[in-house]
Amino acid sequence: MLQSLLPLAQGGGGSVLAVLLAALIIGLLVVVIVLIGLFYFPLWFQAYMSNAKVSLRSLIGMSLRQVNARVIVTAKIMAIQAGIADDPASPITTRRLEAHYLAGGNVLHVIRSLIAAHRADIDLDFDRAAAIDLAGRDVLDAVQTSVYPKVIDCPDPNRSGKPTLSAIAKNGVELRIRARVTVRTNISQLIGGATEETIIARVGEGIITSIGSASSHLEVMENPDMISRAVLARGLDSQTAFEIVSIDIADIDVGENIGARLQADQAEADMRVARAKAEERRAFAFAREQEMRAEVAEKRADVLLAEAEVPRAMAEAFREGRIHVATAS
Repeated sequence: MLQSLLPLAQGGGGSVLAVLLAALIIGLLVVVIVLIGLFYFPLWFQAYMSNAKVSLRSLIGMSLRQVNARVIVTAKIMAIQAGIADDPASPITTRRLEAHYLAGGNVLHVIRSLIAAHRADIDLDFDRAAAIDLAGRDVLDAVQTSVYPKVIDCPDPNRSGKPTLSAIAKNGVELRIRARVTVRTNISQLIGGATEETIIARVGEGIITSIGSASSHLEVMENPDMISRAVLARGLDSQTAFEIVSIDIADIDVGENIGARLQADQAEADMRVARAKAEERRAFAFAREQEMRAEVAEKRADVLLAEAEVPRAMAEAFREGRIHVATAS
């Protein structure tokens, strides 16, 4: 090649420089094409064989937009293979997958949830699944809970630290109850709906209210299902992300007789009040007695003063001649 370029170099240096520049550009283009082929051809070929319709241009654009192309291609292939990509109401396109990825969503998680919902015949489209995912909810767990309802303990010892609920019937006897609530996800209210904590709090409140309205604890123990019926009739799953399937009373224990203890405490308090009032009356009587004694002493002093005035008056009468002593004849 040098021998072929030598006559050109002798003829003019400008031609050699142009040839070298052209060769350099061609070499760079070859290197770029080879690198693109090494990085993107396997993904493109995988998408092509799966009928995912992802072009090399789109793959290169994903890298420039800092999108993980492998995640997008994998999600698109999963949607195509599951038959959910061509939904006329909400088609799953590459651009929409990229948009959800750039928004911080879990693309593969959303596609898996859509596939699970499709298999379970649950009405869930890409827009709603993406919104649920961006709202911070586990959309796949929500779909699985819709298919397989889960059980929530009421109360939950891990959250409240209490193993049972304490409720008191009208006769004053305490009942300690542990309930299990079976719920399934209400996907239509998953965004903005209340969470498990609200369900537990509402069910606990309903159980306590139902027991409190019972005339006797024996009535509750004879028919525990009356609690379940009363609680379910209150519509506790309103405005929540769950639908209550059933409420089962797992355990009932008889606690203290709170009514008797309160009555005893009230009697003790009444006795203390009576003692205080009696002590008050005794103190008042003692004070009155002391006042009367002081008054008697005062009257005695007045008598003594009066008696002391008698001799003085008699002496004064003798001196003035108002009193004469009778003499014996």
